[in-house]
Amino acid sequence: MRICLLSYRSYRYSGGQGIYLRYLSRSLRDLGHEVDVISGPPYPELDDEVKLIRLPSLDLYSMSSIKRLFINPSKLNTLPSLVEWLGTISGYFSEPLAFGMRAYNLLRHNEKSAKYDIVHDNQTLAYGVLKIQELGFPVVETIHHPITVDRELAIKSATSLKDKLGLRRWYSFINMQVKVARQLSHIITVSQIASSHIAIAFGISEHKLRVVYNGIDTEIFSPSPKVNRLENRLLTIRSGNTPVKGLTYLLEALALLHQKHNLELIVVGKGADTDMIRKLIGNLRIRDYVKFIAEIDTSELVNQYRSASIVVAPSTYEGFGLPVAEAMACGAPVVTTTAGALPEVVGDAGILVPPADVKALVEAISALMDNPAKRRQLSEIGRRRIVQTFNWRNTAKRTVDVYKEAIEHRRYLKSQ
Repeated sequence: MRICLLSYRSYRYSGGQGIYLRYLSRSLRDLGHEVDVISGPPYPELDDEVKLIRLPSLDLYSMSSIKRLFINPSKLNTLPSLVEWLGTISGYFSEPLAFGMRAYNLLRHNEKSAKYDIVHDNQTLAYGVLKIQELGFPVVETIHHPITVDRELAIKSATSLKDKLGLRRWYSFINMQVKVARQLSHIITVSQIASSHIAIAFGISEHKLRVVYNGIDTEIFSPSPKVNRLENRLLTIRSGNTPVKGLTYLLEALALLHQKHNLELIVVGKGADTDMIRKLIGNLRIRDYVKFIAEIDTSELVNQYRSASIVVAPSTYEGFGLPVAEAMACGAPVVTTTAGALPEVVGDAGILVPPADVKALVEAISALMDNPAKRRQLSEIGRRRIVQTFNWRNTAKRTVDVYKEAIEHRRYLKSQ
């Protein structure tokens, strides 16, 4: 089977989208399929045998607001670029819309693309995806979790009417996603809870949805006798600057934990070190105990998991929770919440607390810090659970099953 994977941006460090593309493409290749990935920047890290087709955008979010506003007019020489620029400077998130336009243009004009048996879009959900479907390609969509949750939490946490209105404008791309999702026949999501929430939030029938759990590379994400697990380090992974990751609750918990435990917190993830977070850290007087790491490669990320006393995921929602699964694969004891799919991933192999509950976080972390034997037990059963339940080969096989369903559905429609 010749497979085309689409992704409007594929952050390669500590970001679920880029990791999903890397391992799914590798595992599909290992099953004997030919895989191309079409991605906008930042680009994913892929195996040599998987072809990356770069689809450059203006990448406006990598610029300062001044450079973004006064961009060189020569860069606005195509309709997608003009749409991306006008949308962004007006406060809209127009990247997915512009990527969909570019991907459609590429597949429409590239003769080689006609050989694709399936096009699999990774949560772009742009109008261009429907145009690609109109070209005759069977299309499968992955929705990792309903972005409506992010929107609601972001607006709720905003402190001014101006910020709330700005967030409503920025998240207005969800209206496009809902319209597109309703016109697609096969949608993959990564957990049972995400499937239920997507069906409700997007107003689509659950018969369109197929649950395919993410996998973990348990050879790379594994314990190591060469790396000593520290006795006073908390680690959290936060891909993106969004309230749904719950970092503020963990910082408040750390301030309280310091009354009893001498702990340091490592925060891995681009965009976590915001002015608001810095201000909160200063107010809590924990500046000396928090370190931010924006970008690290996979080997260093694995070492962070291996050396952490406890990995904490204080999210208020997760469609899957990839960092939690990675941590468990590395033998790290995990404290997380009951939000979203996290209980599906963790099972009885970690400590679960209610989301947005600082007191519960403090109690769970403190109890584990006082009980090394419990940490070792969680380390063992967590690793075993991931190896047995979440592996990319199974993910790829199940994904191919969905491809076959979509191809047959397309053939049926053509025969009518």
